[in-house]
Amino acid sequence: MSRTVKVAIVGCGGIANGKHMPSLSRLKNVEMVAFCDVLVERAQKAAAEYGNKDAKVYDNYQALLKDESIEVVHVLTPNDSHAEISVAALNAGKHVMCEKPMAKTSEEARQMVEAAKRSGKKLTIGYNNRFRPDSQYLHKVCERGDLGEIYFAKAHAIRRRAVPTWGVFLDEEKQGGGPLIDIGTHALDLTLWMMDNYKPKSVMGSTYHKLNKKRDAANAWGPWDPDKFTVEDSAFGFITMENGATIVLEASWALNSLDVDEAKCSLSGTEGGADMKDGLRVNGENFGKLYTTNVDLGAGGVAFYDGKSESDADLEARLWIDNIINDTEPVVKPEQAYVVTQILEAIYESAKTGKAVYFQEQPNLVSK
Repeated sequence: MSRTVKVAIVGCGGIANGKHMPSLSRLKNVEMVAFCDVLVERAQKAAAEYGNKDAKVYDNYQALLKDESIEVVHVLTPNDSHAEISVAALNAGKHVMCEKPMAKTSEEARQMVEAAKRSGKKLTIGYNNRFRPDSQYLHKVCERGDLGEIYFAKAHAIRRRAVPTWGVFLDEEKQGGGPLIDIGTHALDLTLWMMDNYKPKSVMGSTYHKLNKKRDAANAWGPWDPDKFTVEDSAFGFITMENGATIVLEASWALNSLDVDEAKCSLSGTEGGADMKDGLRVNGENFGKLYTTNVDLGAGGVAFYDGKSESDADLEARLWIDNIINDTEPVVKPEQAYVVTQILEAIYESAKTGKAVYFQEQPNLVSK
């Protein structure tokens, strides 16, 4: 089926300009017809650069949602408004792509899942690292069972000194947290997806505010303002799943460490293991000998489209629009993202109380 999908952009800041709008603009079956931002000049600039000739500009998303011609809404605002806007868009009969993390709290994430089910509209979350060539390849390895039962994993999201000093990244009220909810969420999503395990049992967590009060600190994007750095600079979680599997999650924007990796995972199973720390490596045992395979993803990698390799963001956008046109399930299901949010929230709670957080045993909400 070939048709044009009309998309609206709510939030025309960094992630919209750096990821969503450029990727959508490269799709022939997409028209960006509406742009909304609380700073209307940003919406005007986005409309001029990416909109069709009749593109409309709004400073109020509720007015935008009244346009019945809009089929899809991309929610690209600070974390504290993800749920509010997504639920309103779903209730208005729109499909929704919401940028990660799904929401500030698990309660808000649950409301989003319920709104999607109630409306019958599609909801997905912007975990674009699933669409990298190494992630796509490793997921197929795991899906085929090459690693056996994956019972231990590490989710890596460590930067040495790369604190985002723009926007609202350092504002706990707007964002809900720091590196854990910002980049740790990507690493955890990848790890759970590879394991195909969405049943957490308990979580222990620690967060640190050790480096965020330094003045004139060395940083990739220049020194931060300690008075505005209200979120953690590092967070760590120890997650036990219902089947006994263990996940160690590490997330930091600023850590005095040379062991840095972001949006990657290491997996250990009964039949083999894999990690993304130095390229993609798969390890195991054959004929009584240990082996390590460095996977050559080659030119074009896993994702190949019109003779050219695609970026993870471009592949994410193309497959999402294909989901709309062909009425298929998104790669990132909202129920999966909900579990990620639950675990992140539990790490923050455990860090505050010094106690483990236990999940009530629940049916698996995640469809295969």
